[in-house]
Amino acid sequence: MTSLVHHITVDCKDAYALAGFWSRVTGQPISEHDHPGDPEALVALPEGPGLLFIQVPEPKSVKNRVHLDLQPDTTRDAEVERLLGIGAALVSDMRRPDGTGWVVLADPEGNEFCVERSAAERAQQG
Repeated sequence: MTSLVHHITVDCKDAYALAGFWSRVTGQPISEHDHPGDPEALVALPEGPGLLFIQVPEPKSVKNRVHLDLQPDTTRDAEVERLLGIGAALVSDMRRPDGTGWVVLADPEGNEFCVERSAAERAQQG
């Protein structure tokens, strides 16, 4: 027997607003069944588990134990700039002079995630 990961669930203060940010990150819409003020909101992804946002009363207080690693379809650096422009915050820049490394960002509620090099960048640099 095995289990499929159906959703990655994120506790948050405003489920619909945070789903809106991740909708812009992924280019996927918020479920048509979810509306502002709902206690949960889903961003279904075409491959893999969906991102489910659940409203909770307590604020985030420590570093995430689990986070998402994003691999953009453009370049890492271009994606970092795009994400900063839609509301992400820079947490830590782990880029190296040789072009490898990643960037740690946080979403509008402080949940950390990483932006890695694109597949094309990896293939080019090895």
